Amino acid sequence: MLKYLKKYRMECICAPLFKMLEALFDLLVPLVVASIIDRGIGAGDAGHVWRMCGVLIALGVVGLAAAVTAQFFAAKAATGFAADVRHALFGRLAALSFPDVDRVGVSAMITRMTSDVNQAQTGVNMALRLLLRSPFVVLGAMVMAFTIDARCALIFAAVIVALSLVVWAIMAVNIPMMQGVQRQLEAVLGATRENLTGARVIRAFRREDAQFQAFRAKNRTLTARQRAAGRVSALLNPVTYVLINAAVIVLVRQGAIRVDAGALSTGAVVALYNYMSQILVELIKFAGLTVTINKGWASWKRVEDALALSPSILSPAAMAETPRPDAPAVEFRHVTLTYPGASSPSLEDVSFAVPRGGTVGIIGGTGSGKSSLARLIPRFYEATGGAVLLDGVDVKAWPQDALRGKVGLVMQKASLFKGTIRDNLLWGRADATDDELLAAAETAQAADVLAAKGGLDGEIAQNGGNLSGGQKQRLTIARALVRRPEILILDDSASALDMATDARLRRAIAALDYGPTVFIISQRAASIMNADLILVLDDGRVVGQGTHAELLERCPVYREIYESQFRREAAV
Repeated sequence: MLKYLKKYRMECICAPLFKMLEALFDLLVPLVVASIIDRGIGAGDAGHVWRMCGVLIALGVVGLAAAVTAQFFAAKAATGFAADVRHALFGRLAALSFPDVDRVGVSAMITRMTSDVNQAQTGVNMALRLLLRSPFVVLGAMVMAFTIDARCALIFAAVIVALSLVVWAIMAVNIPMMQGVQRQLEAVLGATRENLTGARVIRAFRREDAQFQAFRAKNRTLTARQRAAGRVSALLNPVTYVLINAAVIVLVRQGAIRVDAGALSTGAVVALYNYMSQILVELIKFAGLTVTINKGWASWKRVEDALALSPSILSPAAMAETPRPDAPAVEFRHVTLTYPGASSPSLEDVSFAVPRGGTVGIIGGTGSGKSSLARLIPRFYEATGGAVLLDGVDVKAWPQDALRGKVGLVMQKASLFKGTIRDNLLWGRADATDDELLAAAETAQAADVLAAKGGLDGEIAQNGGNLSGGQKQRLTIARALVRRPEILILDDSASALDMATDARLRRAIAALDYGPTVFIISQRAASIMNADLILVLDDGRVVGQGTHAELLERCPVYREIYESQFRREAAV
């Protein structure tokens, strides 16, 4: 935490300093009141009363100025701290590898970026304002009480020790409970996100009531945990009041005895009572501060855990080997992939080689490992066995920027961002011209999408909500083509296109002047039957590879897929 507060060193010093300056003026008030009672009212000196009232007003004005200044510095430090932490957290989470994102979870990331950082910000703000002020006033009031009467001041010492024990005990119980609240909040946010993204499916299957009940159960658990934590933290105020009021009763009785004996003046007893009241007010503030700091600290520990994450897949800063022009563009050597926590491999002993400019078709049933194979080429996941090579160099030896710069990947789920069509296409290459963007859209068969949406300046809603599935797929293909990648991977990215558009798309890609190596992953035999090499996957294994004609002859799995589709089409 200090790392992120270091930039705001001056604010972190000035905020508590001005707060303690305000507290110092507060500590002088009971002495002024005592002087008014003893020397002004008691002696009948009206001039002294007016002078001391002027001193009280001056102390109030100066104290207010100090408090406002302290608040300014505290707010500046807290908001700057939160902004820096949020920036660092976003950078850390964005740098995580795919397996790390799978492990942490999107909902957990969102909670840490929003709720946890906000709680930590509030904790920092309150701590800078009150963490030193309240103990300063409490100890200062006790010291001032000792200067007035040591015997009565012992009451102050006993109360402070008792209250310190109470606060420590409640914090020890409350902090773990607050952490549990934040974990349950993650579950509620996860359920909310899932229901919002799947709203159409929920309505289509009439699952509104079931999902509502499931959400209500999670929300009730969150509420129960919040109430339990709240009950514990709520003990602070009543316990504080009981102890302080008991101390006030003892103090007034002891003060009355001392006044009757002539050892104390009436003004001194009033000053002692005022100091006890100041302790009461500050301890109430400190009780609230303790609850806030508990929440902030619990949230900060979760943020800290996220900041401590590091990518499980690391890449070198520079090429360790020189790519070989004569090597295959992509080569898999006995590759096996087992996802973290999985009981069996998703890919097993996969071997093949693709020459530069070649076209590879990958087909197989659902869950056969097609997308897993595609994810290994840009090294989104690490092969757990064997090696994946690009231009004769293991992908582990490629710097990440260089590796991802060679690959244009269109994922199974089309993802676009809020903004214009131009903004989205420039993700492919930031310095691309409008002519290059239009050419890529033409190749991706997306010219009609641009025409319908008003050209490159047409607006795209969040996640492409104002586009059809086929329109989104064509724009994501155009985005990949803008990069002019050496390796183009189309991961079932034409599933929403009709057969004619799909065929035109494949012909346009085959005619590209820079001749990329193309991987087409599809459930349709028609989409990959003209590929130079077809890989047939079944349960993570390559059960056939070759041309369309060769596979029809010797691969039963491919023949079954082909015949089931073409016979069905012929029957229709």
